[in-house]
Amino acid sequence: MKRIIKSIPNTITCLNLLSGCMAVFFSFHLEELMFGTGLKGLYWCYIAIGAAAVFDFCDGLSSRLLKAYSEIGKELDSLSDLISFGVAPAMLMLNMMHQFSPYGWPCFIALFIPAMGGLRLARFNVEDAGSTSFRGLPIPANAIFWIGFSAWINQYAYPGDILTSVVIVLISLAMVSNIRMFSLKFKNLSLSENFRRYVILLAAVAFLIFYGLVGFMWTIVLYLFISVLSRNRDI
Repeated sequence: MKRIIKSIPNTITCLNLLSGCMAVFFSFHLEELMFGTGLKGLYWCYIAIGAAAVFDFCDGLSSRLLKAYSEIGKELDSLSDLISFGVAPAMLMLNMMHQFSPYGWPCFIALFIPAMGGLRLARFNVEDAGSTSFRGLPIPANAIFWIGFSAWINQYAYPGDILTSVVIVLISLAMVSNIRMFSLKFKNLSLSENFRRYVILLAAVAFLIFYGLVGFMWTIVLYLFISVLSRNRDI
């Protein structure tokens, strides 16, 4: 029974990884209606990345509740995050750019996303694990941004290869930057201790109401902005 209990967090982490793999598959079928649901592959890709984020939250929660920590779980979590929040959004942007680009080859700039994501995860494991603040944009937040940005392209228009490439480079570099980011995890419900977290949460709800999925992009932009403003404060 103890062995079964200890395997629960790693099982949930594997569900994160599998969701990321499904997102990669859907990213190659963005305009196809899938499973007779009337939803395009683009939205199934969003759903799969969202499911991965839920599993990523639940595996950490379950490991704390069950006290089932392990080095294998730590490494598996990083590998899963790289697939779900690095490779999957990269394939999403690669295929979306390939659809609109008049030349085709600029889409490969999207591979910069998992490259920087892998470096960010490795640095976090070595330097920042367990901290309430850390350097660089978290890789799940990176994935959330790309859901919002790709939704913006789908809703409005493709801004062109150059601007899209610049955004990809900037957000990817944000993951390996020295910007001190505050953790979005609540340890208690205190308003004074969690003021910025409440601001992000309320802003996310407002952005989603007014902008739909594009609101995810503005939420991450706000998260970066608040973190930069807070750089000289105890976060």
